Amino acid sequence: MATVHKLIRAHGRDTARQMIGQDEIPYFQIASTILEEESNETGITYSGFCMTSLPHRRLPDDLPWVRSNGNMSLLIEPGRRPRVKNPRSVGDYELVGVPYGAKARLILLYLQTESLRNNSPVVELGRSMNNWLERMDISSGGATYREVKNQAERISRCKLTFDYDGPYKGAVATGHRNDSIVQHAINLRAGDGQGTLWDDTVQLSDSFFRMLKDHPVPVWEPAIRAISGKSAAIDVYIWLAYRLHVLEKPTPVSWIALYEQFGTGRQGEDDTVYRSRLRAFKPEFRTALRYALSVYEDANVEEAEDKGGLILYPSAPPVPERLIGKSA
Repeated sequence: MATVHKLIRAHGRDTARQMIGQDEIPYFQIASTILEEESNETGITYSGFCMTSLPHRRLPDDLPWVRSNGNMSLLIEPGRRPRVKNPRSVGDYELVGVPYGAKARLILLYLQTESLRNNSPVVELGRSMNNWLERMDISSGGATYREVKNQAERISRCKLTFDYDGPYKGAVATGHRNDSIVQHAINLRAGDGQGTLWDDTVQLSDSFFRMLKDHPVPVWEPAIRAISGKSAAIDVYIWLAYRLHVLEKPTPVSWIALYEQFGTGRQGEDDTVYRSRLRAFKPEFRTALRYALSVYEDANVEEAEDKGGLILYPSAPPVPERLIGKSA
């Protein structure tokens, strides 16, 4: 992918377009847009989400989600909402299901970014969140409105458990954090004629806010916008944003490790099924990786010569140096 960026820089967009194959066009278009980007707006995510992630597709509403990467594990348990106005028993509640997909990731990114930017667990929603979703090319009408509403409720009601054991951010730690993401539900207003879909504020839980403050990871907002509809590419991008710029030497990552982190992982199936799913995962991951590299020009990543996985090389951070210190 670095070759595409270099072609554009050396020959200009139009000439470079004639020098690539048809299958390169989607990545070329994103890369050329990114090279023209002048914004220095950054987003913030908790480092735990760089090593683990939400599901990409909807799970049955009663199923929890487990993701593991080395010393870090994530358990997301579905929440419940009342079926009736005045619930009196467990039967009066129904499971909502865990958050999933690109829109859940964008909502989470907004909450984390605004919370850390203002150094407060209280995050303004209202028109601010509307505008931010629009910047991410997420409209607020029709089916999209319903999907965003659904993911916001799932985020509001689910419970996260991050477990870690071993070296973590320069320290040796063992323990877990178990809590919701927000203290109260993220609610949508009834139509008020003002173009504001959301209630005024939402408050992150104390434990999640502390984790975010202790272990923030910056990402480049234009990069997220360019791949905003591709949840797998978002995950790969923030993983690279977290790992590459702190590496001191080339680091191999096996296909099995990649599958455990970004695929469905081993879920009790026999070895034949596991190997089959691992084979199917590889081309899907390569596509997600190419989209991630198209928005992270300085990322130095290649597939190992023995095809056993990837080699990660020390790289510049994800916010382009040419934009550091510039006003947005």
